[in-house]
Amino acid sequence: MRLISVPKTFALAIGAVVALFAVFPLTDTDIWWHLACAREWVTTWTPLRGPVVNVHEYFQQTVALAYDVGGAPLLVAFKAVLWGVVFALFLWPSSNIADAQKKNIANSSKDVIVNSRINVIAQVAACVLLLFIFRYQFEIRPVLFSLLFLGMYWKVLPWLFDGGAWNGKRNIAKTVVAVVAVLAVQWLWCKFQGLYILGPIFALIVVALQWWNSRGSGHQMARNLLLLRFAFVALLLAMPFFHHEGLNLFLYPFGLLDRLLGLSPSAAVFASEIAENRSPVTLLMAGENVLQSTLMVVLSVAGLVVGALRLRRPESVWLFMTAILALVAERNFVLFLPVFFAVGVKWLRSYQCMYGRDTQPLRLPNRLLPTSYFLLSTLLVAFIFGLWLRSESNYDSMVAYQRVPVAAAEWMKSHPHPGHLFNDDRAGGYLAFVNPSDSTYIDGRFILKTAEFFEKYLQYAESPQTFLDDAETQNIDRVVLPLRYYARWGKLLTTLDSLENWHVAYRDSLFVVMDRTRF
Repeated sequence: MRLISVPKTFALAIGAVVALFAVFPLTDTDIWWHLACAREWVTTWTPLRGPVVNVHEYFQQTVALAYDVGGAPLLVAFKAVLWGVVFALFLWPSSNIADAQKKNIANSSKDVIVNSRINVIAQVAACVLLLFIFRYQFEIRPVLFSLLFLGMYWKVLPWLFDGGAWNGKRNIAKTVVAVVAVLAVQWLWCKFQGLYILGPIFALIVVALQWWNSRGSGHQMARNLLLLRFAFVALLLAMPFFHHEGLNLFLYPFGLLDRLLGLSPSAAVFASEIAENRSPVTLLMAGENVLQSTLMVVLSVAGLVVGALRLRRPESVWLFMTAILALVAERNFVLFLPVFFAVGVKWLRSYQCMYGRDTQPLRLPNRLLPTSYFLLSTLLVAFIFGLWLRSESNYDSMVAYQRVPVAAAEWMKSHPHPGHLFNDDRAGGYLAFVNPSDSTYIDGRFILKTAEFFEKYLQYAESPQTFLDDAETQNIDRVVLPLRYYARWGKLLTTLDSLENWHVAYRDSLFVVMDRTRF
């Protein structure tokens, strides 16, 4: 009987499922200002905080190429494939695990082999259920490339820093190629996404734990090899200086962390007011997205426990760290989820093979027949994919026009105005992309604005008179705001509608455009 590597099959199956579930419209509004910036480094007409560093330049050029070739459908397909690759990379087994599992299966009885395969089907079904619940996390964002690069490091760095990688001419040649490739990826990563610092951090964890574990085993790592490894980590960390932004690019992740977590008083307003920065615990207590928020908390806590129990392994430390990040802010859950699957699910499924405590694959509980596992798992997967197909049939466009002003922007292009535009932050990127001649007030690049500016922008929603005063001094004569999604502007719209010098110039079910009449 031809044997199939179950871990590889599992990784490919999960990758394919993730790719399918990632097929939905472009709901993340930030993608539009990324596309706009690929055409021209877009700035709003309002002041910026310096220094201005475009850490997403290569990401923007990549997604713009996909969009220019095939529009929104191709961009959705592109991001779906990338998400599938990310999960497959994290789940892909190391060669020694795969070889051990093949050997164990070869030495097993036919009944054990059947049970093992049915067990895998049951585990895939459980994974499909989780992935379906979190499918809208799989958006097209720069963090997708950070996860792609981190998935590469996940497979390469433990092998690269292992002493065996330098034994023999063939291994030395492979090691040199791997070193050059990792340095090249890190250089690219610096201009794909601001979390490029995750690469050196992961490398440092791998080196530090390999050194620590070598002490405990009685085969302490040679000092010159240890220094060489730390020098390589330092070189990874220095990659920003090989770009023309230099020091400003190097410092960017620290400012980004400040903005995400609200570590400084000036950044607290961003951490508290940006919806995705709220903790899943906060969301759960507020009754928002109860199922997803509950599972985020449960899985993150499970990640903390599993990671804490096995802190001698790099992947465990990384699981522990990303679990903390996921509990801090909802947006960080995408950093945790692939790691959770790679560590938690894979260890649970391959526990005996990985740690050599048994020569047999996992057996099913005797009280449940293999047929029951198979039938229940098949029904669950069929039901979930039925729901997925039904949701796909509801999409009439790969652009989420409910979240960005598609029709309003077209109207605005043919009806220019002489003054300045005020817009909701989530609409800013799309407006800049489809109508670059009309500069926006704000977009999703909050890091380019001061906390004071952002705080005043939010104040307009609660204090319309403040907006009216600033509209006069800043020559604002057009407002475009959402009516449904993220519609915080009810007070302002009601106030404008009651004034003689403001009128509704355009309105649909989702957005409204109001112009100021000049007397």
